[in-house]
Amino acid sequence: MSDAASNAPPPAVLTVVTWNINSIRARLDGFAKMVRMVQPDVVLLQETRCQNGSFPMSPIRRRGYRHAALNGSGGHHGVAILSRLPLHGITVDTVGGIDQPRHISAAVEFAGRAVRLHSLYIPAGGDEPDPAINPRFADKLAFLDGLGPWGATCAGEDSLLTGDFNVAPYEADVWSHRQLLNVVSHTPGETARLEAARQAGGWVDVVRRDRPEPEKVYTWWSYRNKTWPGNDRGRRLDHVWASPQIAHRVRCEILTEARGWPKASDHVPLVARIAAPA
Repeated sequence: MSDAASNAPPPAVLTVVTWNINSIRARLDGFAKMVRMVQPDVVLLQETRCQNGSFPMSPIRRRGYRHAALNGSGGHHGVAILSRLPLHGITVDTVGGIDQPRHISAAVEFAGRAVRLHSLYIPAGGDEPDPAINPRFADKLAFLDGLGPWGATCAGEDSLLTGDFNVAPYEADVWSHRQLLNVVSHTPGETARLEAARQAGGWVDVVRRDRPEPEKVYTWWSYRNKTWPGNDRGRRLDHVWASPQIAHRVRCEILTEARGWPKASDHVPLVARIAAPA
């Protein structure tokens, strides 16, 4: 690092991207394009599909992300934090008794305070919304049941709880509330549990605060839609929740165009910007 870079003034805004990248190794070009466009300080990834020892750190370091916290095992799930700022207090938690690599958090110093950033990947739940016959859906409900008490313990810090929650909680978070009521990600059992978890910690859903219903907001479009945006049948599965004490300083945008990039993930990045205290 040059002397000029090391003596640079601290940023007035901390820029954080959260993204279900659907395989980091398959989408390094997309990662690089996002970095060029957004220049985030920290990137939180989900569904990295990569063991820690196989994570492609060399090209990521060349983009300036010299600090990393990884939680991956095998070809499924996996979460990561990649940062241009030093990471402190890295934690990996198990939520709802689901022992899979679905959470990692770390703190960064910003404006004289620590901000804790969580990358969370809630189970998708399979296709059948019946826990009696679908163990994957049972795991999802157990995770959501554990999310409230676990998340309430995290909300006392200046923090963002972000990631692919695999739940579209509100009517305007899906292309058709009526047609998707019995489809996994928008069933009443899932949406009620996610909302209860948000309220348990006093978390602020930043996207919906700034873009309230009935505005349609999506972050995911199925690969089955071959002509995206086509009929625009999306869902809002990815979220940025801010702890109540910093929520007023957080703004969020959705990088919708990323769904149309070559070899795109079916999810798009969310860009959260935290302003320094006045």
